[in-house]
Amino acid sequence: MLRWGKYILTISLIFMFSILNIQPTKATTHNFKVPGSVMNISKENTYPNPDQNIPSLQPGSFAKKLIESSNVKIDNQVLIRMLNESSVSNAPLAIGYRAKIFLGLWPLNYESKETTVNWQYQKVNTNLLDNRGEISYNRLMFFQNTQRIIRGGLTSKIRDTEDVKSMMMKKAMEKTQLPLAFHTVIGPGTKSERVYNVPPKQIGYLYAYCPAVNEKGKITFGEVYLILKGNKRSLLVKNVISQGIGAWIPVQDHLSLGYLATSHPK
Repeated sequence: MLRWGKYILTISLIFMFSILNIQPTKATTHNFKVPGSVMNISKENTYPNPDQNIPSLQPGSFAKKLIESSNVKIDNQVLIRMLNESSVSNAPLAIGYRAKIFLGLWPLNYESKETTVNWQYQKVNTNLLDNRGEISYNRLMFFQNTQRIIRGGLTSKIRDTEDVKSMMMKKAMEKTQLPLAFHTVIGPGTKSERVYNVPPKQIGYLYAYCPAVNEKGKITFGEVYLILKGNKRSLLVKNVISQGIGAWIPVQDHLSLGYLATSHPK
């Protein structure tokens, strides 16, 4: 009877969920679909932009124990690198030994709140084809006229800018799966074989934009101390503060193209 009771309970729950249209909980994922107007020019770009992939530095055994002992989450790769290069030897006569060493005020972790993409962040080029005197279609293709430098940056002033930018870009790259860089260049003479047909008696305009990610979140700062008690070591974070921060991060080696045909000059 007990076994049949379990079966009846299970069937009842399934029936109730189907009526209420309750779906199993799924982990949320971020899907940033690249529009068809966006093209990857990593092979065509005449300026070789350096790869901006940020490696995830793994803490060593000593650094890992310290990070796990911290009362605040630590993601700062620079701080982790410093802890990896540090060591404290065991002392057989360390009973009663105590020390509190100030390691500095650090940005400790970044929590992403919102990540969006502006596919037309900055216009970098305009190609024009005047077909008003013709009776047939003509082809218009992208050709970068001059070198263009696209810079991103933080939306407000903050201490330890480079550490903060690195943490924000790492998080934005994980969420979007796009190649990001705070500084990227479109080289002169970069071109594409994508064709736009300009009708007779019209002018064709082909606009090129560099996309960028708008990353918004919260950065946490704290004073970090190394605590030594005998042969025990740990990290203590004091005076913790959080600050909202945003950033524009260009998408490297990508262009968004916008085509317009008109009978009137723009």
